[in-house]
Amino acid sequence: MSSRRHFSSGFTLIELLLVIAIIAVLASITIIAINPARQLAQSNNAQRRSNVNTILNAISQYTIDEFGVIPSSISTTAVQVCRTNAASTSSCTDLSVLTADELYISSIPEDPTVASGNNTGYTVRKTTSSNPRVIVNSPAAELGETISVTR
Repeated sequence: MSSRRHFSSGFTLIELLLVIAIIAVLASITIIAINPARQLAQSNNAQRRSNVNTILNAISQYTIDEFGVIPSSISTTAVQVCRTNAASTSSCTDLSVLTADELYISSIPEDPTVASGNNTGYTVRKTTSSNPRVIVNSPAAELGETISVTR
């Protein structure tokens, strides 16, 4: 008597569930490792560092061309920087001398997430010493970082 065995092609339910569970674990590990929110925050902070340096470089060039005179709109109190072509108010510092004829900078950079109204999201001030230094700051830096440049 011959016995016939039936072999079915396909996967059992247990095998399918095991593969799905392995894929889910690998996917969650990948998402945690990549962490898109952290990547975006790091990208925003890199943009902020670049913008702070751009503003400070433009102020430095202006100061050099004006024989050491810092733009008169910069006070000793940290005040938001006005957007390009925005009128100076008590809540923002007008740096249009830097953008006039695009001599030092074509436009004032804006924070990637918090710029609103006339404000760019960056602050500027000068020290009170006899040889004042200019400080440009990004108060909205993410991930607990401090982004501030002094020259």
